[in-house]
Amino acid sequence: MKSLRPQDIVVVLKLIGAGKRRPTYAQLASDLLMSPSEVYASIQRARAAKLLLGPELGDKPNLQAVEEFLLHGIRYVFPVEKGAMTRGLPTAHAAEPLKRKLTQEDPLPVWPYANGPARGYAFSPLYKRAPEAALKDERLYELLALVDAIREGTARERDLAKRALSSRLRA
Repeated sequence: MKSLRPQDIVVVLKLIGAGKRRPTYAQLASDLLMSPSEVYASIQRARAAKLLLGPELGDKPNLQAVEEFLLHGIRYVFPVEKGAMTRGLPTAHAAEPLKRKLTQEDPLPVWPYANGPARGYAFSPLYKRAPEAALKDERLYELLALVDAIREGTARERDLAKRALSSRLRA
């Protein structure tokens, strides 16, 4: 069995955001700025990890397994790499929906992105093209930011992110 990769989580989150209407591999690839073969491989690994229910059930996300993994495992499996100050797209507690609930302290965590609106410390995204994909899909952006707050946040930020993520997964 192949190991789960960070971009697999991005694909699963995109499928969660898609709702009942599952996008094609080509549409997922276009939306996430991946190749169709990368998307296919991600779906295969997510199935093997039991994060997707399988082809017989339309590769629907296994929401209970996804929630358990994101709330309790992601910060250990895909830890954050922090870097130098850079321009980028705010994430974790610096992005919605947590941004309005917490006071912001400089520097902010940002995914490195040349056209980003903010300066802050580099915060490694789960997938290198995540900033561009997030700008095309507000729901995906929120889910990724919440996951990032769980990956590397204070206890309060993680708690708020876990509650917000759980409510979105159950909606």
